[in-house]
Formats: sequence, structure tokens, C-alpha cells
Amino acid sequence: MTRILRTATVVLGVWMCFIAAVGAPALLPAQANQPSPQIQSPGAGPQALEADEALSPEAEDRLIKEVRHKLVMLPYYSVFDTLSYRVDGRTVTLEGQVVNSVLKPDAANAVKRIEGVDKVVNNIEVLPPSPMDDRIRRQVYRAIYSYGPLFKYGHMAVPPIHIIVKNSRVTLDGVVDNETDKNLAGMRVNQLPGIFQVTNNLRVVPSDGKKKN
Repeated sequence: MTRILRTATVVLGVWMCFIAAVGAPALLPAQANQPSPQIQSPGAGPQALEADEALSPEAEDRLIKEVRHKLVMLPYYSVFDTLSYRVDGRTVTLEGQVVNSVLKPDAANAVKRIEGVDKVVNNIEVLPPSPMDDRIRRQVYRAIYSYGPLFKYGHMAVPPIHIIVKNSRVTLDGVVDNETDKNLAGMRVNQLPGIFQVTNNLRVVPSDGKKKN
């Protein structure tokens, strides 16, 4: 039976985590793509693999929603982190980059407790500690969320523009309402000193919910 492969990207951030980060710069993301050992539940094995193949589209849809819910509820997940996941039957693969090292095991532990998950592959990267990167994170945050045309995003319950900094290189991830906002965010970051490279991966998803290509 052909597996149904769904990929979802978590784009929610937690506002209070930014406040904590400003107070303690070392609390920000750090990670290197080191594939983690698979986390397997006691029931996984040949029978679990058979069940993997037999998972219905409805059951997989439910699993996808549950995984997303667990990830966005993680207490230390902030605008300085990005998490994504892939559900393949009963196997969940976690990806992304985080500042706080606690997020990596917390994400895996939360997901593996979901009913129907037999195996979790944890590929989340913990960004390396760096005072320079911490400074850049704060600068980028202010440059984006304090700028008039982009100010509205900072007042959302969950600021949608995520700022990933590694070795003085900045990646913008998440969603904005239009192409103009995407370009403005990239321009604001490119004007900051001390940044080696800026990658703008923001996706345009209008507030009406209709995604533009």
C-alpha cells in the first residue's frame, strides 16, 4: 500500500519567550544538524510496521494535527526557533533549529506520547551558543517587529516571522500577508551590520487564508 506522506511546518512562536531571550541572550537558539537516535515506543516492531502501512488517511490527518498541537505548546518555543515535522504512517520525523537545547528532547518526548505514534526520528538541530548570534537575534527582532509596515506582526498573539541565526547568518522563516512584507523584512535585515548572509524563506499566506504562489 502506498504511504501517504504529509509535511507540515510549525510557524507559531511564543511572545513571552522573546522577552526572556532579551533578558538572557545566551538563552537563544543553537544547533548543528546531528541526526538523533530514533525514539521508539515499546510496541514498535514488525507488527507496528504492518500497522504503519495500514494507517488510514483519516487517522494520519488526526496524527498530523496532534503532532502540531504538541509542538506549538512547547513552553520554550519562540520566534528564534523553527520546528517542522513529517508524518509517515506511524513514524514522525522532527526537523528544525532551536536555541534552547531543552526543546530537542522535549519535542521528541511530547510527540512519542501521542496515541498512534510508534517511532520518532529526532533531527532537530540545537544551535551553538554564541554571544554574537544572540546580539544579531535581538537586532533582527527589533528591525522587523518595530518597523512601521511590519509592526502588525509583532502584535499578533503568535508572531509569525521566525528569526534563525547561526554563525552570523540569518534565515527568516514563517509567513507574511503579502510579497511586499516579505521583501521589507529581508531588506531590513540586510541593512544590519555584522551579518554575513540573509536567507529569506518567508512564505506569503494572505490573511484570507488563500496562499499565493
